[in-house]
Amino acid sequence: MPRIPTLLNPPRAAAASPIVTMSLNATPSQPQDRLQQDLTPKSYAEAAEKPSDAGQKKSKVSKKKKQANGNQKEDSIPQPLNDPPVPEPPVSEKSYADAAIEPPKETQANGVSNGDKTPEKQNGSKDAADKTEDEKKIVYEKLEGPHGVRLTSVKPDEEFEKEPKLDRQKSELTSGREAGKGWERSSIRWAPLNVPLHRRLQTLAVLLHTLSIAGMLTIFFFLCSIPFLWPILFPYTIYALLSNAGQSGTLAYRKEWLRRLPFWSLYASYFPARLHRTQELPSTRKYIFGYHPHGIISHGAFAAFATEALGFSQLFPGITNTLLTLDSNFRIPLYRDYAIRLGLGSVSRESCENLLSKGGPNGEGMGRAITIVIGGARESLDAEPGRLRLVLARRKGFVKMAVRTGADLVPVLCFGENELYEQLNPQEHPRVHRFQLLVKKLMGFTVPLFHARGVFNYDVGMMPYRRPLNVVVGRPVQVVQDAKPDQAYVDEVHAQYVRELQRIWDEWKDTFAQDRKGELEIVE
Repeated sequence: MPRIPTLLNPPRAAAASPIVTMSLNATPSQPQDRLQQDLTPKSYAEAAEKPSDAGQKKSKVSKKKKQANGNQKEDSIPQPLNDPPVPEPPVSEKSYADAAIEPPKETQANGVSNGDKTPEKQNGSKDAADKTEDEKKIVYEKLEGPHGVRLTSVKPDEEFEKEPKLDRQKSELTSGREAGKGWERSSIRWAPLNVPLHRRLQTLAVLLHTLSIAGMLTIFFFLCSIPFLWPILFPYTIYALLSNAGQSGTLAYRKEWLRRLPFWSLYASYFPARLHRTQELPSTRKYIFGYHPHGIISHGAFAAFATEALGFSQLFPGITNTLLTLDSNFRIPLYRDYAIRLGLGSVSRESCENLLSKGGPNGEGMGRAITIVIGGARESLDAEPGRLRLVLARRKGFVKMAVRTGADLVPVLCFGENELYEQLNPQEHPRVHRFQLLVKKLMGFTVPLFHARGVFNYDVGMMPYRRPLNVVVGRPVQVVQDAKPDQAYVDEVHAQYVRELQRIWDEWKDTFAQDRKGELEIVE
C-alpha cells in the first residue's frame, strides 16, 4: 500500500494524492498535553536558555517543498519515499536549579545583547519590533561615569528637562510672594500663594502616601463607630488578621492598572525621582534587589519598585518585581488591601521563598524578583543628610536566601534618600538614640524623631524636602543554588555584593552626591 506524503517528507514530484498536514513538532510542549501522553514535563529553564530551532526546521521544509515544485516538469512520476524517520530528540531533565548555575551571556550596558537570543527575540514578530521601537522612544542614555559606564533610564517629562536645577534654599527664598519684610530670616518660612497647580498636586500625592497608614486606620475606626456596619467589619477584621495573602507569593490580588495610575507620576515628580539601569537583566532568571539606604520612609524604593512611575517594566521587561515590607503592615485593616493590590509582599522568609519559587512560566519563579530594604528600621536611625552609613556588615540573611533559591543579587543604591529628612543627631542625643534602639529590640520597629517641611511651610512638618532621588541599579552578582548554603560561600557572595555596591558609589558619587559630607560607610 503506497505511503501518503506528509509535510515532514515532501514529495519529490507532483502527485495527485492528498496531503495530510501535521505539526512540525512531534511532541507537545504544553505540560497538560505531555502529561496525557505520559511524557516527561519540559523545564522552562531549558526552553528559555536554548535557542529555538523551529524556524530552521520550517525553512528547511519550505526549501524542500520549493525544490519539489520546481522539478514537477522534469519528473512526472512520483518516487518512492524511503527516507528514514527523523528521530525524536531526547527530553531533557534540566531544571531551574541546573540552569541557575549556568550564567547567561553578557549584555552590553546599553541593552544590546552579545549572546544567544531567546526564542522570543528570534521570532522577530511584529509585536517585538513594535516593542523595540517603543523602547527607543522612552529609554535614553545621557549619563556617563568616569570609567565609561553609561546609565539607561526612562525619558523624563518636558517639565523635568526645562526646570532649572537651582539651589533649593535660594530658589525657595527668591521665588513667589514674600510674606512681609524679614521673611528670609523668620524661623518658619511660609510657602507663597502663587505656587503652580502641578506642584500643589505633587505635594498632595506625597502627603497622601506619607499618611496612608494613619489615614486608613482613621477611616477604619470611623467605620467601626457605625453599628450598621458591624456585621461587615467584624468578619473582615478576622479575615485581615488571619489572611496570608502577603506571604502566599501568588500575587493574585496585584493590579497593574493601580501601579500605572498618573497619580504616581505626580508622586515621583515631587522630588523628582529617576530610575537608572547599569545593564539589562535577562528575564530567564530570578533576582533579589537589595535597596540602600533605608532612609526614613524609603520613598525611592516605593517610587521605583511599587509603582510604574519610573518605568521599571520598560527598563527591565519580563521581570515581575515585588517590594517587601514588614509583615505587620498586612494586619492593618484597609491598608493591607491597598498594599496587596499594589503588589507589595511580606519580608518574611516564607514570603521570599514563595515569591521566588512560584509563578512565572511553568511555575518555577523565572522572571520573578523581590526588593528588600536591607538596612531595615535600624538603618533609619543613621539617616543623615550628606552621609551614607549602611547597616550591612552582618546582614547576610538575604545572601542565604539568594543561594537557597538560586536568585541573583542585584545591589541598588539610591542617591538622595538620606537628604529627604532631618533627624536628631545620635552623637548629640545619645540617650534618645539608646531609647530608640531599645524600642527596636522589643517591638521590631522604631520611630525616628525627624522633621522636614510642611504642606504650607518650608521648615516644620512630615513632608519630605524636594530633593532629587536617583535610584541606580547595579550589576547582578550570580550565585550557585544550594539548598544548604555553606558559610564560606555565603561570605564570598556577600563580599562580591559589597564590592559592587562600593563600585556604584565610586562611579556616581560625583554626579549624584556632590554635596556629600563623607564617603560610603559599611557598619554593623
